[in-house]
Amino acid sequence: MVEQTFWDEMTSDGADARAVYARVDQWLRDTPPDVLAARRSQAELLFRRIGITFAVYGAKDAGERLIPFDIIPRVIGQSEWSLLEKGLIQRVKAINAFLTDIYGAREILRAGLIPSDLVYRNPHFRPEMAGRRAPHDIWVHIAGIDIVRTGESDFYVLEDNARTPSGVSYMLENREVMMRLLPDLFGAHRVAPVENYTDLLLNCLRSVAPIGSSREPVVALLTPGQYNSAYYEHSFLADRLGVELVEGHDLSVRDDVVYMRTTQGPKRVDVIYRRIDDDYLDPLAFRADSALGVPGLVNAYNAGNVTLSNAIGTGVADDKAMYTYMPEIVRFYLGEEAILKNVPTWRCREADALKYVLEHLGELVVKEVNGSGGYGMLVGPHATRAEIEDFRAKLTEAPDNYIAQPTLSLSTCPAFVESGVAPRHVDLRPFVLTGADGSRVVPGGLTRVAMRAGSLVVNSSQGGGTKDTWIIEDA
Repeated sequence: MVEQTFWDEMTSDGADARAVYARVDQWLRDTPPDVLAARRSQAELLFRRIGITFAVYGAKDAGERLIPFDIIPRVIGQSEWSLLEKGLIQRVKAINAFLTDIYGAREILRAGLIPSDLVYRNPHFRPEMAGRRAPHDIWVHIAGIDIVRTGESDFYVLEDNARTPSGVSYMLENREVMMRLLPDLFGAHRVAPVENYTDLLLNCLRSVAPIGSSREPVVALLTPGQYNSAYYEHSFLADRLGVELVEGHDLSVRDDVVYMRTTQGPKRVDVIYRRIDDDYLDPLAFRADSALGVPGLVNAYNAGNVTLSNAIGTGVADDKAMYTYMPEIVRFYLGEEAILKNVPTWRCREADALKYVLEHLGELVVKEVNGSGGYGMLVGPHATRAEIEDFRAKLTEAPDNYIAQPTLSLSTCPAFVESGVAPRHVDLRPFVLTGADGSRVVPGGLTRVAMRAGSLVVNSSQGGGTKDTWIIEDA
């Protein structure tokens, strides 16, 4: 097998550091390893005191974990970021247009650009929303678009997260820790701020409040509760937003209006930033056994008395099979070519694609269409023969459930690990906020890093870590 080469973001595979990394490179040269180790230990201590953890389910060592944090920042120049920003806003605009159409006129299906069964048989398609319009035609107010890089000008969208994207709390906490532990390095750069994210988010949510809401619409964050893997983020965001963190039993619906329990009595809620999946939102509309939701919430939404962020049914847009049609979706609704490229993808539901994938399993990454978190996937070059044969059987039995992609040469960034400073593979999750007054992208996002040497899996559930992302002026 031909050995894969990877583009390094600091050196561009040359002897000298790229201009945007010049000061970081010099800092690494000037800083003794024991000082770096001390800063890493201090960062870990800070995160433990803060209580920022991530719950992992199903594994032998399941439970609350501290996500590894790398103290070496990832640096991206403003010109590079500007291209990403335009592409992200374009993509989310197309996703919202697609959702408006799918639950409305369904023109893209009539045009034959997308197979109808990919929509109607999608487990996240909600027929209950057919004929309904989201306020301002915005279904996805908060999007997390996963980006990978393979070269200086080569960015690819790996995945669209249009339901309840997580990770923004780590982006914000990472920045605070870096400013506290490495003020000299931070001060040597003009780094675009991320700390205004929660102000932008609150303005975004208030902007889509129902007509007739008060001058300052009441926003609440709905969480499944303390046993959810992302509960820390829910409580963190509610605190930063200055809104109430509520569970289903804290809300009630009367005359199609949502009320929240308070010490002063019931208070009307205009916007719910929900971190609960569709299935559990309302036991009267979806799963009758849900103890997490609010009976009557869907009726209140359909009556136009409350806005749900993100809207019900957005999951049909971030399905991995639907992802393969995003270039066509952008072209159909916007009349433009997609600025950000998709990763080349084989749809295993198609006979020719399935044949190719089965013949090249050892070279490809195979993913479940509805999988997430790094689970249910095969990384062919790193898989055992038994794992490959297991996936061969799964593909043969249910090809519609899978897509396959080449093993991308994900870029690397310097990371401080046990052996010292070494390159590790990274991806990036920027967050796009879309309200009645347009879309905004917080400069940076969450960089996830594969802490194990050679690993291409950056998910925290699979041992990945995070690092701060700096958008700086071009040198």
